[in-house]
Amino acid sequence: MARICVFCGSSMGTRNEYKTAAHELANYIAAHDLGLVYGGADVGLMKVLADTALEKGVEVIGIMPKRLIEKEVAHNNLTNMIVVETMAERKDKMVDMSDGFVALPGGFGTFDELSEILTFNQLRISDKPLGILNIAGYFDELLKFFNHAVGEGFVRKEHKENVIVSHKIPDLMRQMNRYQPLTIGKWIEDIKNESNHL
Repeated sequence: MARICVFCGSSMGTRNEYKTAAHELANYIAAHDLGLVYGGADVGLMKVLADTALEKGVEVIGIMPKRLIEKEVAHNNLTNMIVVETMAERKDKMVDMSDGFVALPGGFGTFDELSEILTFNQLRISDKPLGILNIAGYFDELLKFFNHAVGEGFVRKEHKENVIVSHKIPDLMRQMNRYQPLTIGKWIEDIKNESNHL
């Protein structure tokens, strides 16, 4: 992986562990000569991540819709700021420019980005690894819901098990480097067969 895209909050959250994790992830990226792609903001965990990476000499690329730049939340000191028209275009550009994705704690925007990459990987639109950095158990309830969705027959067990999760950055990265995309054929046939038995 040459560039990592990080999804994270435009808020700081209520725990110091979240801010610490953003610092540590940026330091890991710097220590392993990786580039950083992120949403381009100068607030919240996004600011902590970008500022730490920039201090370490990392190439930091922000991708932000023009509408958010007009709200004056854009980081003005990045290596490169790419301005797009829509949130959808932002995500597409993130996928194009990155070799892997890490989700730190965040809100609805982070959930949206996380879900999009999970779906892209399921459909083999993208074969790039996504890691969930589960700091202080932040994603525990979401991971429980994934299990619930499997139990209710809407998420395939193999797709849930292919989600990469750790609370330790080196372990998460090791798993991401070993990521193997799942073949699409079998589960498509499975859902066709299920639908034929109505």
